[in-house]
Amino acid sequence: MYSTVMTSMLCGIRAIPVQVEVDISTGLPAFEMVGYLSSEVREAKERVRTALHNCGVSLPAKRITINLSPGNVRKTGTGFDLPIAVALLSAIGVLDEMCSRQKVFVGELNLNGQLLPVNGILPVVSDGCRDGVHTDFIIPMDNLAEGELVRDASVYGFSSLEAVIAYLRGGAYEKPALTMLSAESVSGVDFAEVNGQPFLRRAAEVAASGMHNLLMVGPPGAGKTMISERLATILPPLTEEEKLELSKIYSVCGMLNNRNALLQKRPFRSPHHTVTRAGMTGGGAVPRPGEISLAHHGVLFLDELTEFDKATLEILRQPLEDRQIHLTRALTSVSYPADFLLLASMNPCNCGYYPDMQKCHCTPHTLQRYAQKVSQPLIDRIDICVEAPMVTYTELTGKGNNESSAAIQKRVAVCHQIQQERYRNEAFHYNSRIPAARMEEFCPLGGKEQKYMEGMYQKMSLTARTYHKILRVARTIADCEESKHIRVDHLSEAVCYRSMNERFWGGV
Repeated sequence: MYSTVMTSMLCGIRAIPVQVEVDISTGLPAFEMVGYLSSEVREAKERVRTALHNCGVSLPAKRITINLSPGNVRKTGTGFDLPIAVALLSAIGVLDEMCSRQKVFVGELNLNGQLLPVNGILPVVSDGCRDGVHTDFIIPMDNLAEGELVRDASVYGFSSLEAVIAYLRGGAYEKPALTMLSAESVSGVDFAEVNGQPFLRRAAEVAASGMHNLLMVGPPGAGKTMISERLATILPPLTEEEKLELSKIYSVCGMLNNRNALLQKRPFRSPHHTVTRAGMTGGGAVPRPGEISLAHHGVLFLDELTEFDKATLEILRQPLEDRQIHLTRALTSVSYPADFLLLASMNPCNCGYYPDMQKCHCTPHTLQRYAQKVSQPLIDRIDICVEAPMVTYTELTGKGNNESSAAIQKRVAVCHQIQQERYRNEAFHYNSRIPAARMEEFCPLGGKEQKYMEGMYQKMSLTARTYHKILRVARTIADCEESKHIRVDHLSEAVCYRSMNERFWGGV
């Protein structure tokens, strides 16, 4: 007696098809599972055997062999319980094997035969439907709303193994009524609440318009965190493709459920400075997405940048360049997307008041040691670096008509649309992503502009990387004004966003 059932497992945010094979033959009674299995998958035989018993099904006293193929891929997770149970039921004749053809089964069983939710249903359904081989998916009821986010798939949710058996025997399926709620709650923050700091507001708008990394340096209470928390509110809405990709990451982490629909807003992640390297990049024996992947298509905010462990900060260098993170462990290797806008804030010194020498009592050596907590290579990967001055009393108590996030977002959306049109045939979509080899094509300079940048290059001792970053920011500033050409005033503003480096890091 032999039967097969299809299921799927996660590798990063991709789903890999797995075939469950069951063979029941004569010989000494045994229950063996093979196929490069992790401990939680090996434990499935006890959960399945007990669940079948409690559903009134007894396995024959024969040799039972279960193989999960392909055998060269390590199987992890608890979603193999249901397909193993269905394959066993087909092998012993309780179910007709034909009823499980062209279907994918995923779900965990408890000892009473109830189906429990598993992580990663969205990529399982999405990738399985995209391959075009399987269109019917049998999943736990608690994962149904998540699975139905894929419009072209036929998804069936069940709460118990007995209900699955009844359906496969020819029973009708009655779709339950689901209450779909937004995955995000309204934050309630708005740029209209920010008084003063026009330079920071402008820098934040430019950063959002071109998806440029931004660092704010200033004394405590200057409004750095307040502005940072509102940056995500001026980013344009996610596209449908971005929503699905982002939701897959959250699905793998178990952060989607029946109360959550497809993610609609760009994420804003603000990890505490005690976050570990694994927490930032992802990791574990079975690597899971970290903060940089959870911030995909959104904002990663690092408040009090100098308080983060230096090794944790340094691992950001490669993801900031490649826009993805590669995690390699002894048993597996996965890649997660990490295309985010890095937003950071820090004090200028230990006491926080440099360069106000009346309040700051730090020595030159102390200042240098403090600045070196953030390495120059990491600073080179930040496009915009601005100082945040103290807010005056008049600005703080003023009742000015501050511009709202909605008004700023409209301008940012126009700038994004200009970039989408310009780069419609390219692998990148934002000015901050322009490759160095394509700078002359997308950021051409006239004679006057070239002469200006030649002087700035020598005066500021620019590196090739920072020179290109200035051009990318200038391209964004020009797009904000809907100008086809980069002018000197655009370059001058972009240079201002790098001028503070010499004071704190001795160069740019």
